[in-house]
Amino acid sequence: MRQLGIGELARQAGVRPSALRYYESLGLLPGARREGGRRVWPATALRRVALIRMAQRAGFTLAEIGGLLEGDPGRGATRQWRELAERKLPELDLFIRRTQELRDAVAACLACGCMNFQDCELLGAGG
Repeated sequence: MRQLGIGELARQAGVRPSALRYYESLGLLPGARREGGRRVWPATALRRVALIRMAQRAGFTLAEIGGLLEGDPGRGATRQWRELAERKLPELDLFIRRTQELRDAVAACLACGCMNFQDCELLGAGG
């Protein structure tokens, strides 16, 4: 099986080597084997790092990701993922709504064109 050094795994995964060491210290990434004094992982670790990064982008905490990854790799993990994802969706929906409201406020401010924060009616300071 092909082995990846820490630099190669980091490059292919789009993360820094320090992130891999951190994931390893948290148990998110299996401990690296030492080969000639350097850390090496099987090529399958790339998929695991991709899963960690996707889950982080979706707003999952490292603790939540750890709980998902420590489960058995079969049906139990699928059930765990479903339960975790179902709990996370309302949080993501709220985040999207709030972000859209912020976007709309910025767009309204640009459309106003006054650029006078002292007297802007959109900011409620005007009179």
